[in-house]
Amino acid sequence: MMETVQLSSNKQIAQIHLNRPDRYNALDLKMLDELLQAVEQVEQSDDRIVLLTGAGNAFCAGGDIQMMADFADQSFFDQVMDTIGAIVEKLYMMPKIVISAVHGSAAGLGLSLALTADYVIAEEAARFGMLFLGVGLAPDGGGHFWLKERLGVQQSKQFIWSMEQVKGLEAKQMGLVDVCTDQPVKEAANQLADRLLHSPLVSMLETKHIYHQQKLSELQYFLESEKKAQWNLRGTADHQEGVRAFLAKRKPVFKGE
Repeated sequence: MMETVQLSSNKQIAQIHLNRPDRYNALDLKMLDELLQAVEQVEQSDDRIVLLTGAGNAFCAGGDIQMMADFADQSFFDQVMDTIGAIVEKLYMMPKIVISAVHGSAAGLGLSLALTADYVIAEEAARFGMLFLGVGLAPDGGGHFWLKERLGVQQSKQFIWSMEQVKGLEAKQMGLVDVCTDQPVKEAANQLADRLLHSPLVSMLETKHIYHQQKLSELQYFLESEKKAQWNLRGTADHQEGVRAFLAKRKPVFKGE
């Protein structure tokens, strides 16, 4: 029985609902395990559309900071990073159309998760930011890959380094978001899903497969590189300061070391 992720199906539309609203759907190991379980179930189902949604006031605030505090244990670290990699790779290669419906914040790993989708739909007030730099880490969950695909390398670097959060309309102009809506995002996502069900989906999925199969090895390269980078960075003074500052709700004082 899953607790932090809810899975439902209705009329060939599967909904994977992040359900840890008290933590803004921040992903800890339990939630990541349940998310992978949900993705695997959807992968084997007859559903044709997948909706990624979040409970409460956010889509997903990223990786749980408490989980990062345990990254000194390499077996725990490997388990977390390998689970993240499996989730995003399966969503990327999913033989269905994937829609992420973003309200509130999609930050850090939460943004990487949102960008696995074929369609990213966001409310105008939604906020998007990589924000890993705030705790002295680099993007993971394929974050480098998703941003490069949508923004190009130069703009991706600047966005990662800026630690900025952009709202829905600006994210749409940048290319991070495909559809920006002034209505509740889940309504807009369900309307899109219904239209897609009445489209030549088999043809659409052939196009997805052609593009994504060719890019899969590149995504895998980025996932492995991000894993190595995070292991190196988790021991830096700046990462430790970033975690301390986050937990103390103060601004970090980084020293570039």
